[in-house]
Amino acid sequence: MQLDVIVPTYNREDLLKFTLESLFTASVPSGLDVKVTVVDNNSKDGTKLLVQHFQNRFGDRIRYHFESKQGRSHALNAGITSTSGDLVGMIDDDEEIDPNWYKTVFEIFSTRSADFIGGPYVPRWAIPVPDWLPAGYGGVVGWVDGGNKETPFDSNYPGILMGGNAVFRRSIFEKVGLYATWLGRTDKGLLSGEDEDLYHRLLAAGANGIYVPNLVIYHYVPPERLTKKYFRSWCFWRGVSLGLLERERKLPCPYLFGIPRFRRRHVEFPVL
Repeated sequence: MQLDVIVPTYNREDLLKFTLESLFTASVPSGLDVKVTVVDNNSKDGTKLLVQHFQNRFGDRIRYHFESKQGRSHALNAGITSTSGDLVGMIDDDEEIDPNWYKTVFEIFSTRSADFIGGPYVPRWAIPVPDWLPAGYGGVVGWVDGGNKETPFDSNYPGILMGGNAVFRRSIFEKVGLYATWLGRTDKGLLSGEDEDLYHRLLAAGANGIYVPNLVIYHYVPPERLTKKYFRSWCFWRGVSLGLLERERKLPCPYLFGIPRFRRRHVEFPVL
């Protein structure tokens, strides 16, 4: 079984080195072959030199791929299409995997019929968490906790599959397609929704997904993300993203002023 781990990156060589160290120090179980592909999405820093340094240490276990089309979705798709392993994993460039991450991947895909899996994001705070950060808004800073029990990713799951800690059978992309390139963060803004769009296509195709609590990554949260300015910006772009998704995928419910009525009833916005 071969796992291709895709790491999209843009101007984050200082954090990327910790990501790569974690990927090459975690134990790989017998029967699993791991390859790491760093997709450089127009970085202007020393990303390429950093990858070359790791290539000197680990040879063909790591490869460098340049993607000129700006945007996370473009980078992820480039990583998927330029690799060929049975499994495709996604890790962001500000994360480190748990030492048991590969073991968990192998155990699930060698014994279960899962098409995709995801797991928790444990934050590594650069500074103490401010008192004003609202509970229940962990997604703003990439804090995901789906509990300590395996749970199906289905219509009852209280969230979505986040693409910074996910592993897929490659064959599932042949059924549902790749990431939507009109969505996703770029250097121009915090547009999101590419994970949500793919997640709904997975569910619509009847794919079998599992939230796995042992599939842990550690996500660095820098000081600049723990500001009210960033929080407001993220919420603004989240609204824009949801609006774009609604245009493409109308929900089977009443709308009021172009907004699904249930969103007006249930969404509570924090005062910042």
